[in-house]
Amino acid sequence: MTTTIIDPPATMLSADPERDCPACPRLVAFRELHREREPDWFNAPVPTFSGGTPRLLIIGLAPGLRGANRTGRPFTGDYAGDLLYQTMIDFGFARGTYHARPDDGLELVDAAITNAVRCVPPENKPVGAEIRNCLPFLGETIRQESGLVALMALGRIAHDATLSALGARRAAHPFSHGGEHEPAPGLKLFDSYHCSRYNTNTGRLTPEMFRDVFRKIRAHVDAVT
Repeated sequence: MTTTIIDPPATMLSADPERDCPACPRLVAFRELHREREPDWFNAPVPTFSGGTPRLLIIGLAPGLRGANRTGRPFTGDYAGDLLYQTMIDFGFARGTYHARPDDGLELVDAAITNAVRCVPPENKPVGAEIRNCLPFLGETIRQESGLVALMALGRIAHDATLSALGARRAAHPFSHGGEHEPAPGLKLFDSYHCSRYNTNTGRLTPEMFRDVFRKIRAHVDAVT
């Protein structure tokens, strides 16, 4: 099977949207509302956080309102970041200490973090058109990081968006926690439930379940590089 990453628009020069990206009217209105309410917040499409030449790309759903939308760094400022960054530190994909702010000095090691949807959506729920509008940015992020050998999707929406960005068939790669897929030559996709407070509070995802996925990723990255 030939896998083709979705081409970005001809005018798109970056894997990250511009600060005032107009693609999604509902997200633009939500962004402008919070620029008025909280002028000191980031309130813009959140760029990918990358360390050097990553071999692992982690894909989340979208920025949290008081997390990445406030701080400007993926998974920074909310509970999901507490679990994600500590686990990355434990498995050698980050170094330093996570203090939930973008100037905490935390560095990623051979890893990058992005979101399927780069702007914060109302109630943390992007609609289908908004996910589709952001696919070229995800595709370009994957394209530009030529050293990638592993992708990690946090939740079903991130999983489906990643497959779409790669031009892979969803039916051939069903989402499941701990699932592993090969949607493109040289790339292995690992699935996890999202590390949200809701999932951890309800027991859908435990820290040990999350670590189990990272163990697989660490072993894979070390084996192919």
